[in-house]
Amino acid sequence: QVQLVESGGGLVQPGESLRISCVASGFTFNTYDMSWYRQAPGKERELVAFITSTGGSTNYADSVKGRFTISRDNAKNTVYLQMNSLKPEDTAVYYCKARSPPFGSDYRFTAYWGQGTQVTVSP
Repeated sequence: QVQLVESGGGLVQPGESLRISCVASGFTFNTYDMSWYRQAPGKERELVAFITSTGGSTNYADSVKGRFTISRDNAKNTVYLQMNSLKPEDTAVYYCKARSPPFGSDYRFTAYWGQGTQVTVSP
């Protein structure tokens, strides 16, 4: 049974830091690319950060570059998002997503989502 369990969210003040985690089980974690997404009230879900299965490559949304860092520990089946210099506009539910290696002649993927963790940035 596949599970992605996020934790570490909470209420912080602007300028503070927070690290959220996502623990995976039920699939071969070290072969899956991982991402963090977020969804604010009334807005579409957006990609925040991406890391390849080995951790060798990362990408970030322009809005978080230089402030957020994605990392993973394949020995612990865990992906992290370190968030520094938080702003009120970072307030959202943060979700982790696992994407399988491509399969089939048409390069399909399987994706799994966690249930989300709330991050609120407010004075």
